[in-house]
Amino acid sequence: MYTFPFSAIVGQEEMKLALILNAIQPAIGGVLIRGERGTAKSTAVRALAAVLPELSVVSDCPFSCPPEEPAAMCISCRERTERGEKLPVTRRRMRVVDLPINASEDRVVGTLDLEHALREGERRFEPGVLAEANRGILYVDEVNLLDDYVVDVLLDAAAMGVNIVEREGVSYSHPARFMLVGTMNPEEGELRPQLTDRFGLCIDIASIHNVRQRVEIVELRERFEAGPEDLLAEYAGAEEELRGRILRAAQLERRVIVPRAVAELIAMINIELDIDGHRGDIVMRRAAQTYAAYLGVMEVTPEHVYTIAPMALAHRLKRLPLQPSARSLNEALQAVKKKLSPGL
Repeated sequence: MYTFPFSAIVGQEEMKLALILNAIQPAIGGVLIRGERGTAKSTAVRALAAVLPELSVVSDCPFSCPPEEPAAMCISCRERTERGEKLPVTRRRMRVVDLPINASEDRVVGTLDLEHALREGERRFEPGVLAEANRGILYVDEVNLLDDYVVDVLLDAAAMGVNIVEREGVSYSHPARFMLVGTMNPEEGELRPQLTDRFGLCIDIASIHNVRQRVEIVELRERFEAGPEDLLAEYAGAEEELRGRILRAAQLERRVIVPRAVAELIAMINIELDIDGHRGDIVMRRAAQTYAAYLGVMEVTPEHVYTIAPMALAHRLKRLPLQPSARSLNEALQAVKKKLSPGL
């Protein structure tokens, strides 16, 4: 099955950047994409997965454990390694795991066989969606229509990197490190603010109104449907370049420096915009470091912060009823930029 090339997606630059940053550093906390249907949300997610480097996985492990990283393995793989067993290894592309809207809690987190535990004295676990998504992308379309408790479970697992299942005093845990992408159409209902805030980045997108770009979108789509091999070959160089940038950024990100003045700028922006809590500060700092690494520089600048701020704060900014979102946030950031200091 062919996947539309990420580099061929026209427009929606902010959405593409948010996805790339989360691919480089999943600890940013995922991305919530709000917008109408037909704006390339799912296309971009699947296209990004195709760009990302292949993974080495333990082939008979339901959690796709990394064979060379015992600390990131499940209990079973770690025990096998400690016994000196040679784990079977294979390579595969990163998965995009779709979460159905009607998914139950058990389908998401997995189930424990209590009868087996009581009878045999050992835990038997039936993996769920979170197990399948480990080291991949968990894509939740229409996340606002999911049960709030299920969304809460997803966000908890994404934040901790582990899924813990407890039933009648029996517990089981496994790694659940994944890139979380949620999409929603606000016209179909909102996500509770407490849940929205827990997504690292948020992007508001709309249909493109540039005539040239709209024509280009249709032409590229027609070409892809008529002969995907030709379009993929045309964009192979751009895709390989993007893959290389993501790999280099993942290696650089932890070494990127955040100067004290820039750290204070992040704090001041959150204070000036009256952002509740400290999640906005944490996400802005982490995303700005990742953005700097993606650009190939080793120090975060104020411009990096101002580029990232709309993504990190769009869903955290307090608004009056009927107040527009993206434009008002950008205007607020410009006012903050003028107020703080000409040099920042």
